[in-house]
Amino acid sequence: MPYHFEDFALDGERRELRRGSDLVPVEPQVFDLLQYLIRNRERVVSKDDLVEAVWQGRIVSDATLASRVNAARNALRDSGEEQRLVRTILRRGFRFVGTVREEAEATKATAPVDQPKSGLGIPARPSIAVLPFVNMSGDAEQDYFADGMVEDIITGLSRIRWLFVIARNSSFTYKGRAVDVKQVGQELGVRYVLEGSVRKVGSRVRITGQLVDAEDGSHLWAERYDRELTDVFALQDEITVSVVAAIEPNLRRAEIERVKRKRPDSLDAYDLLLRALPDVYTFMPQGAAKGLPLLDQALAIEPNYALAHGFAAWAHQTLFIRGGLKAEHRDKAARHAHAAIEHGPGDAMAMALAGFTIGMVEHDRKLADAAFATALSLSASCAFVYAFGCVSVAYGGDAARAIDWGEQAIRLSPLDAMNCVPHGIIGFGNFLAGRHEQAVAAGRRAVEMTPGFSMLHGWLAAPLVRLGRLDEAKASAARLMALDPHFSVGRWSAAVGLAPEIVGEVTDAMRLAGLPE
Repeated sequence: MPYHFEDFALDGERRELRRGSDLVPVEPQVFDLLQYLIRNRERVVSKDDLVEAVWQGRIVSDATLASRVNAARNALRDSGEEQRLVRTILRRGFRFVGTVREEAEATKATAPVDQPKSGLGIPARPSIAVLPFVNMSGDAEQDYFADGMVEDIITGLSRIRWLFVIARNSSFTYKGRAVDVKQVGQELGVRYVLEGSVRKVGSRVRITGQLVDAEDGSHLWAERYDRELTDVFALQDEITVSVVAAIEPNLRRAEIERVKRKRPDSLDAYDLLLRALPDVYTFMPQGAAKGLPLLDQALAIEPNYALAHGFAAWAHQTLFIRGGLKAEHRDKAARHAHAAIEHGPGDAMAMALAGFTIGMVEHDRKLADAAFATALSLSASCAFVYAFGCVSVAYGGDAARAIDWGEQAIRLSPLDAMNCVPHGIIGFGNFLAGRHEQAVAAGRRAVEMTPGFSMLHGWLAAPLVRLGRLDEAKASAARLMALDPHFSVGRWSAAVGLAPEIVGEVTDAMRLAGLPE
C-alpha cells in the first residue's frame, strides 16, 4: 500500500517515490532502505537490521550504508543536518520520524471482513521459502524424516549469501495445509517457493521437489530422488546437498532472465553482476571483455562486494589465458581474487572463484586448495568448487583428484550449463592416466555442450593423438586456433603452470596435433 508523508508518496508495489505528481528517481537499494525505515517507523532500526533487510546479510561497509542513507535523505529533500524525516539515533541506528498516512486506512471501514492479506513486499534480492514436504507414506511417524530434511534444506540455502531465505518457523506455519504458491509468495514476501513430498514404501523412499516462481506459478526445476532408507541422517544429508546444489544454478538463471527485463537505469550492484554473468560464462575473452564493465560498475557501487570481485577475477583470468597473455590481466585477476578472499570469508562462491583464479594465474596450489576447502566448509553443495577447482587440480598433476572433483560437480548439478568444464577435465585427467578412449568420450561430451570454449578442443586433441587418430586431433586443434588465434603450446603451458611431471606429455601431444609451439 502507498505511504503518504508531507507531499511524498511511496508505493511499494509500483516501486515508485513521488513528490506531488513528479516521479523522484531512486536507486533500488535506496528505495528498499527507505521503505524498510517507513514500515518500521515505530522503532529505531539498527545497522544490522538494514544490512539484513536490504543487502540480505552480505558484508557492507559503513561508508556504503551511509551513502544509501544520504541518498534516501536527498530524495526526500532532507539532510544530515536537518534530519527532518530520517533521523540518526546516536550509537543505535536510524528512525523515520515523519507523520505517515497509509492509503488503505481511508477505506478500512468499507473493506470486507474476509479481505485477503496484502502480504509483504518482495525483497530486491532473490528470496525463497521452503514449504514443509508432504508426507505421503500414510505413516505419521515419517513426519520427522520429512521435517528434518526440509530444515536441513533451509539451513543449506541460508548459506548462499545472495539468497534471502524465510526462516523455518514462518514456512512451517503452512504444514498440513493445501496452499496456493502465489498466495504463499505474497504472504511471506518471496519470489520463489520450494515444495515437495516424501513417500516411504518398505525400505525405499521417494522424494520429489519442485521450485516454483511464486509471481507467475511457472516451474523452474523439478527432480525425483529414489533411495534406500538405511541411515536416515546420511540420507537426509545426501538429499539436502543434492537439492541445494540443483536449486542454486536454476535460481541464478531465473534471476538473470528477470534482470534482463529491468530498465538499465534501475540496476543496483547485484543486478549489474547478474547482467555480466552470461558473457563471463562464455569462458572466452570476448565475453569477459563485455562483462567486465558491468562488474566494474557493480564494484563502484559496492567496493567490498566479494562475489563481484570473484567474477572479475575469473573474467581477467580468461582475458589473460585466452586473450593474449597480457600481464595487466594476470595482475588484475590476482588482485580481484585476493579481494574476494578478503571481503568474502563467508561466501562460498566468492572463495571458489578466488581459489580457481589463484591456482590458474599465480600457480599457488596450496592457497587455491585452502580457498576451496573454505568454500566447501561454508556450503558442501557448492558445485562450482568442484567444477572449477578440478582444472587447477588437473594442471597441478593430480589426475585422480581432478577426475573425482569433475564427477562430484556433475553429480551435484547434473544439468548445469557449466558442466562442459568438469567433463573436459575428466577427459584431461583420463588422458594423464593413460585411459585415452575414456578421455576422448568425456572430451567429446564437453565440446558438444560448449563448442565455443577453445580449450576444450585442446583437451580433446591430446588423447586423439595418443590413439593415432591424427586427422581428428588436427581437426580439434584447428577449431581451437579458430577460436583462439593467439594460442601457442609453450606460452599456454607456462601461463597455467602445468606441473613439471605432466608438462612434457601434454605439450608433446598438443604439438603432434598441429598446435603451434
